[in-house]
Amino acid sequence: MKLWLAPLHGITYFNFRNCFVKHFHGIDCAITPFIAAQPKDKLNPKKLRDLFPENNAVLPVIPQLMGNKPDDIKETIVALSETFGYKQFNWNIGCPMNQIVRKKRGCGVMPFSDLVEETVSEVCRKTVSRFSLKMRLGLHSPEEGLEILQKLASYPIDFLCIHPRLGTQQYEGNVHLDIFETFYQTTNHKIVYSGDINDVDFFVHLRKRFPKIENFMLGRGILQNPFLAEQITVGAQNSAPLPIRFINFYNEYSEILLTLTNEKITLSSLKELWHYFAVFWKLNPLELRKLLQVNDYTEFSKAAQELMSENAV
Repeated sequence: MKLWLAPLHGITYFNFRNCFVKHFHGIDCAITPFIAAQPKDKLNPKKLRDLFPENNAVLPVIPQLMGNKPDDIKETIVALSETFGYKQFNWNIGCPMNQIVRKKRGCGVMPFSDLVEETVSEVCRKTVSRFSLKMRLGLHSPEEGLEILQKLASYPIDFLCIHPRLGTQQYEGNVHLDIFETFYQTTNHKIVYSGDINDVDFFVHLRKRFPKIENFMLGRGILQNPFLAEQITVGAQNSAPLPIRFINFYNEYSEILLTLTNEKITLSSLKELWHYFAVFWKLNPLELRKLLQVNDYTEFSKAAQELMSENAV
């Protein structure tokens, strides 16, 4: 069994990944936040620091691509393979964000099964890289996803990472496990399950219901509880108290952000994370709102430390 770190755009870049696995255990590999697929002459790999091999010596990663032009995706794979030596790539056709979908990217690709097949065929015929897809049940209906599975049945897909919601749901409502079971029974490709693994009980339920699946992706759930992967894998806790381990991680990651950017950008990044961290620290809506209203980095840091100290007791 393997546990994957999900690609959360704006969050799970190499500095976060490396710091995270230093403090928390159980994650085996990760898919990187997406990069835009481009023609080879427009792609500058030297700007893609998240993919530099020296930045990914701790945790195995698979670069993720976003795009809707088969040739661009193929050329990007060739360029990144030649430059960095990557042998695996993932194509995002599952992102449900409106600004992505409107451009016929991410989940906006799923109604166009011919385009999906054309892209997979282009990559399989013209590269030697292992190719996978991150998808949903469909944009508007599960029939879109099932049609894609049918068209890709004969292709040597590395795996399908499937999130059991429709794109139109965004992240609202429950995952559709009954519909997902149809996908599970339909495809012979390896499945990586992704979606709403927020606690050990739900993970155990998934393992019992879908015994052929051995790979599971953790996203929002592991940001809300950074100890989730190790609780799943070993069911035991490090001897150090969990709040102290969390604070050590938080302090180190804050310092890393400051060395890479500035106080304004660091503050923005930390505020984004506190939407998730608030769950671990059991903040009520008023406490979180008051924290997020602080717009000075020093004052924000002080307020965050006080909240963590108060709730660590």
